Amino acid sequence: MAPPDTLTAPHESPLQAISNAMAQIYKTQFGRGPTKVKTYFAGPDAVVCVLEDTQTPAEKRLVEMGEHQRLRDVRLFFQYATEDDMRAPVEQATGRRVRAFISGIDVRADASVELFLLDGAAEAAPPA
Repeated sequence: MAPPDTLTAPHESPLQAISNAMAQIYKTQFGRGPTKVKTYFAGPDAVVCVLEDTQTPAEKRLVEMGEHQRLRDVRLFFQYATEDDMRAPVEQATGRRVRAFISGIDVRADASVELFLLDGAAEAAPPA
């Protein structure tokens, strides 16, 4: 695992580095990055990344057609297919191994959450 400081620029916090990486992953995987992304520590052993406004025009049309479950299934399939790509920036920024990855989406609100549970001592986590 790379040291935590290899992902972040001198002025960039670990949480901002994770947000930037997740936005780039979404852009690469879905053809469109979020317009709003924010990452938080949720206690000593969890990182939550909230991404909003990520749907492509075709996905928005699926929502209009009422194909909510179909869109959820496709999105979650792609998110789990890129799980290693999603784990890596969190591990680099925190210096801790991700022991669990949980992805969720609300297609009506066009909001996604990527949740990462961390292994190891909480003291190893950088400040927010």
